[in-house]
Amino acid sequence: MTRLRALAAIALALTACAPAGTGHLPADLEQRFQQEGILRRADDQVFRYTYYSRSTRGNRWEDRDASIVVTPQTIYIFKNEKKGLEITPRTRREVDIRREADRLVIAAGSGQSRVSWSFRPPSDPEGWASDLRSVVDSTR
Repeated sequence: MTRLRALAAIALALTACAPAGTGHLPADLEQRFQQEGILRRADDQVFRYTYYSRSTRGNRWEDRDASIVVTPQTIYIFKNEKKGLEITPRTRREVDIRREADRLVIAAGSGQSRVSWSFRPPSDPEGWASDLRSVVDSTR
């Protein structure tokens, strides 16, 4: 019986240590994106999040696991139910999309409030860049 308990404990520990996905959206957002028409979606990507740090007086970055959804009206970067960045036609922040080698960079804001999220698209970087730029163009 102790052996069975030990195996059960190991199985539970392995399950708890398994990496969770990042692509879970609340039902209302999932429905909204379906209505808008999803152009691109990439779950469980590694994004490089870059921001200004007052303590070091310079830019800092960290890698974050997240997902991205692109519709004709929205760019949405998230980790499950936590929003990282949302760009819509109502966005007033300065937004820029650029390619750096095999990465796409989505930068928003200006000055010390500027942040960027960059990632390697799973396929067709040029198509991703075009779709992202069309959303940004609708904010101007």
